[in-house]
Amino acid sequence: MNLCVYPGSFDPVTLGHMDLIRRASGIYDRLIVAVGCNIGKKSTFPAETRLRMLRKCCESLENVEVDAFEGLTVQYALSRGARCVLRGLRTVSDFEFEQALALANRHLCPDVETVFLISSPQYSFLSSSVVREMAGYSQDLKGCVPEEIREEILSFFHEKTAGRF
Repeated sequence: MNLCVYPGSFDPVTLGHMDLIRRASGIYDRLIVAVGCNIGKKSTFPAETRLRMLRKCCESLENVEVDAFEGLTVQYALSRGARCVLRGLRTVSDFEFEQALALANRHLCPDVETVFLISSPQYSFLSSSVVREMAGYSQDLKGCVPEEIREEILSFFHEKTAGRF
């Protein structure tokens, strides 16, 4: 079986992430979208919320599984029987960071390959941090996040910022 892991924080999931998930699900027999739970990194959304939102967005993709993991991505990939890790590239600066990460992963585990997919042009500006910034200022997220979770993200930030001013 051709199995690939697409790791990320997905804090929150964007249309750019979903574009890569849909495209990769057409390439691989199975795709595991893996939410990294790094205790050293502060996330805006709790891991359970990120998992639930991703599952809602991926439910129509039969060969996509959503899971969570702690630790090194390559070790998680091996534990799931995957020999491929998917990473997305939006910009040249993404490439420089991702290349260093891929080389470190290859050093740790030569049996796991990193495969890159280039972002679709309409999503090249989009990141979870851009979405969080927009939501924090109550901007419309249409065209940035999946419709299934748009209101949930805006509500989360509305509650978080209520009474701040």
